[in-house]
Amino acid sequence: MVNPVPTPLPITPLLDITSLNVYYGESHILRNVDLSVEPGKMVCLIGRNGVGKTTLLKTILGLLQPRTGNMQLSGTSLLNKRPDQRARLGIGYVPQGREIISKLTIQENLILGLEARPQGRGKNPTIPEQIFQLFPALQSMLGRMGGDLSGGQQQQLAIARALMGNPRLLVLDEPTEGIQPSIILEIEAAVRRIVETTGVSVLLVEQHLHFVRQADWYYAMQKGGIVASGSTDELSKQVIQEFLAV
Repeated sequence: MVNPVPTPLPITPLLDITSLNVYYGESHILRNVDLSVEPGKMVCLIGRNGVGKTTLLKTILGLLQPRTGNMQLSGTSLLNKRPDQRARLGIGYVPQGREIISKLTIQENLILGLEARPQGRGKNPTIPEQIFQLFPALQSMLGRMGGDLSGGQQQQLAIARALMGNPRLLVLDEPTEGIQPSIILEIEAAVRRIVETTGVSVLLVEQHLHFVRQADWYYAMQKGGIVASGSTDELSKQVIQEFLAV
């Protein structure tokens, strides 16, 4: 008798968003958004400017509150949790514009990232070697002021600072904006290595096509709703022309 092939167990999403509706006053911005990020995967959110991508990220982070819908991280509801509580649950964030503290050194900026850990920074904070493996340029510049860095260096520092909090989900808002092409390739390679070597999941908003293709899955937004999704291996010319500024 041939033994039946066991049915694989369904994968529980790390981030699970269902029927999310968000308003600014009475303006309906996000409309019945469904989105999920599986453990150890990279998901890209694409769409033209003004369709609600950053609003969705801010809602995930707790900066905006949905009127209806649900958001869970590993089965734990994020509703009614403050941004600092969400950070300690494992959500790291790199905002558009990076927000590096210019008058602190690279080392001091990195140490600040430890505040997102449940136990805080501790008495003798140290920078894990893994940070320098991902971003080797930072190691030789620890004493430099954040404001003295180029845009690409600041972006690497911002991602490294978010990783200092040991996130399970890393949220990136347009990480290649205003960065020269050669550095874009370095950043996208580092983000891909983060997913492959640490198991951290990534959700990013991005318009750079080469970076989008590094993701495992994409969601396309239009007028506040998800209108297309699929594997980035199957990203069609029609979707690229409609949703990416290329």
